Amino acid sequence: MHDPGQSRHGGFRTLAAQALTRAAGAPLSTGNRVDLLIDARANFDAWLEAIGGARHKVLFTNYIFRDDEVGQSFVAALAGRARAGVRVYVLYDWLGCLGQSRTGFWQPLRDAGGEVRTFNPFDPLSPFGWINRDHRKLLTVDGRIGFVSGVCVSSHWLGDPARGKEPWRDTGVALRGPAVSDLEHAFAETWATLGPQLPADALVEPASIEAAGDVALRVIATQPSSAGTYRIDQMVAALARERLWLTDAYFVGVAPYMSALTNAAHDGVDVRLLVPGASDIPAVAALSRTGYRALLEAGIRVFEWNGPMLHAKTAVADDRWARVGSTNLNLASWIGNCEIDVAIENAAFARQLADQYETDLDHATEIVLSRRRARPASKPPRHGLRGQGSAGRGAVGAMRLATTLGAAIGNRRVLGDAETRPLLGGAIVLVVVAVVAALWPRVLAWPLGALAAWIGISLVARWARMRSHALKTRREAACDTGGPAGTDLPEDGR
Repeated sequence: MHDPGQSRHGGFRTLAAQALTRAAGAPLSTGNRVDLLIDARANFDAWLEAIGGARHKVLFTNYIFRDDEVGQSFVAALAGRARAGVRVYVLYDWLGCLGQSRTGFWQPLRDAGGEVRTFNPFDPLSPFGWINRDHRKLLTVDGRIGFVSGVCVSSHWLGDPARGKEPWRDTGVALRGPAVSDLEHAFAETWATLGPQLPADALVEPASIEAAGDVALRVIATQPSSAGTYRIDQMVAALARERLWLTDAYFVGVAPYMSALTNAAHDGVDVRLLVPGASDIPAVAALSRTGYRALLEAGIRVFEWNGPMLHAKTAVADDRWARVGSTNLNLASWIGNCEIDVAIENAAFARQLADQYETDLDHATEIVLSRRRARPASKPPRHGLRGQGSAGRGAVGAMRLATTLGAAIGNRRVLGDAETRPLLGGAIVLVVVAVVAALWPRVLAWPLGALAAWIGISLVARWARMRSHALKTRREAACDTGGPAGTDLPEDGR
C-alpha cells in the first residue's frame, strides 16, 4: 500500500481505491471507530454488554449457537430485552447448529416476542442446496454499535481451565459510526430471503449516524458466488509492497491465490501465513499442509499455532490495510457462503493488528524446509479437538480435489509439487469406481438412479411451485385491474 503523503502517486491511489470498491462490492465508509477484540471472552463480554443496553433493536446472526452455558446466557439476554419491548431478530445457520442446538433452544426468546429464522434448512427439493451456508458472525445493537468476528456462540471458544484446555485463539472488532448501517443492511438482505423483510424503520442510513472516529473501512458482505472477498484478497496481494501477514483457520490455497502470494514474495514482500498446528477438522489441516512446500520454496514464511485451535481470520498489508471477519482462505468461504468481513484502511489499526500478529508468533512454531529443523507435518500436536469448528468440512476437500483433477485432465496448467497428494487421491478414487462399475455395476447404478430420480422429482416439484406462484400473481394482478382472473398468455407472449 502506498504512502498517502506522496502526491505523485495520487492518481494511482485513486485508481486503487476505485478498484478495491468495485472488487469488494462495498464503498468506503469514513468517520468510524474500530476496537480490536482478542479471543472469545473479550468478544462475548462486549456482545452481552451491548445487548444489555439495547433500547430499540438487536440484529444477531452466527454460524453456531450451541446449547451450553454460553449459548443459554445469550438466549436469556436476548429474551430479557425482547420482554422489555426491544425488537430482537436472530438468524442462525441450519448446518452450523446441527447437533449443537435444537429448535427448543430458542423457545424462551420466541415466547418473549423475539423473531428467529433458520438459514437454508435441509430441503428435499434441493438435493445440493445444503452446500451454501451463512457463515457470518455479526451483531448490531440500536444502529449505534456493531460486531464482526470469527467467534461462534459456544463454550468451546473459552476452553476449559479446570481441565487445562486453553481458549481458542480468535479475533473480532467492535464498530461505531456510519459503517454500522452497512452491517444492518447486510443482515437485512439475508433476512429478507427467508421471509418478510425487516420493518422499514428497523434500519438506519449512514447519513443518520454521527461520526465516531477517523477510521475508513469497507464492510464486505458476500453472498454465495459473489466472491467479493476473494477479489479483494487477490488485489491486496498485488498491491502490498512491504508485508502481507495472514492468519487463517482453514487455509486451502487455490492456484490463483497461491500464485498471487508467491508473486508478492518474489517481489520482496514479507509474506507470512499463520495457521493452526492442531485443527478441529484434521482433514482440512492435512490439505493445508500439502501446500506448505510451494509456499516455503517461494520464500513465504509459514507458522503453526501452538495451542488447541487458531480460529481467527485476519490479514495485514503494509501499514495501511487490515481485514478481520469470518472468511477463511478457501473456496467454501470465498465462493460458497454468506460471509462478512471488515476491510480497514487505517494506519493505527493496521499497526495494532500487526503487533498482535507478532505476539501470536511468540506462541507459534515456524515450519522450514530443513528436515532436521522442521516438525513433522504428519504428526501435529493433539489437543482433544473433535470437529466443533465452523468450516465447510467436505466442501473444502472436494473443491481442492476437483481443482487439481480438473487441471490435470484438461492440461490447463503445470501442477505443483504440493498437488501430488490430491492428484494421487483422485486417481485412486476413480480407479476404485471403475473397478466397482466393471464388477458390480448395480452398486453404482442403483444409487445413481435414485439420485437422478430425486433430482428429477425435485425439479418437477420446484417447477410446480413456481408455476403456482406465477398463476397466483397473475390472478391477483387481474383482480386489481378488473380483468379476467387466471388468464394465461400463450408461450410465445402473443
